[in-house]
Amino acid sequence: MIVDCAIYRDGRRTQGPQDFSDAVDEARSAGGFVWIGLHEPTEKEFEHVTREFGLHPLAVEDALKAHQRPKLEVYDDSLFLVFKPVVYEPESDTVSSGEVMVFLGDSFLVTVRHGDGAPLAAVRRRLEDEPELLAKGPTAVVYAIADATVDHYLDVATELQTDLEELETEVFSPDGGGSRNTASRIYTFKRQILEFRRATGPLGPPLSRLAGTGAFGSGVPFVNDKARPFFRDVHDHLTRVNESVEGLDRLVTDILSAHLAQMSVRQNDDMRKISAWAAMAAVPTMIAGIYGMNFEHMPELRWVWSYPAVIALMGVLEVLLFRLFKQRGWL
Repeated sequence: MIVDCAIYRDGRRTQGPQDFSDAVDEARSAGGFVWIGLHEPTEKEFEHVTREFGLHPLAVEDALKAHQRPKLEVYDDSLFLVFKPVVYEPESDTVSSGEVMVFLGDSFLVTVRHGDGAPLAAVRRRLEDEPELLAKGPTAVVYAIADATVDHYLDVATELQTDLEELETEVFSPDGGGSRNTASRIYTFKRQILEFRRATGPLGPPLSRLAGTGAFGSGVPFVNDKARPFFRDVHDHLTRVNESVEGLDRLVTDILSAHLAQMSVRQNDDMRKISAWAAMAAVPTMIAGIYGMNFEHMPELRWVWSYPAVIALMGVLEVLLFRLFKQRGWL
């Protein structure tokens, strides 16, 4: 469905016709551009847009099916970009991602949103409040989308860092590390980081191309060369995010290893305690077993104090074993 369709001229939104095909012609004749926003369109709904702007069928297929990696593809009449905005849900401490596909041409911009995490409404309001930026053309919209997406990455990285510190405190607490759910929580947190990394990692090369750096240092068609410093700034922010994600991933891996080591140490301590108590139980069992054989010729069998003497011997041996195991830290 079409969420919004507007013509922008000199950074100002103008009242355009209801039919966006007429809006394109009007924008081209007036030196402005048209921005069409769609949310999870069907193939039939998107067919008119494809025909009007001459969009490449491969890019159209990606935009309709979603589940794409962040990327930048250059076609004859347009650029195709994919962003993956990320949303952090504090109630469940989970990370979810949406998708924003952008078709950029000489005088048009088509955005296709999938999911609820795309910041397009806020981006449009921000740009309409800054006409001097919007006057730069469709490139300014691409920059604003990239900037909003990466800035939100920084916020999500901060939230994940806080969650990781709480998890670290739980793992290394005297009692929390032994919880049955601790390993599950660590693994779940690692899955959240992986989901986050799928959004941030692949976005580096596209931003590098837009900034005119890296292996593809030449200019990208339909993108104003004067916008390169702005895209470099966004790329720098993304680099910080990726470094933060790498650090989070390493830390959660170390925490999982430490938790498993703690569990192994606790199991060894438990086995030593069980072995010590079993050794202490074996002594009276052995003595009682010998006297339970009912042989006729046994030492002190007919002595009046035989029974209490044997019991006392068992007690002395138990005390000696207990002190020995206690000194060695087995009990």
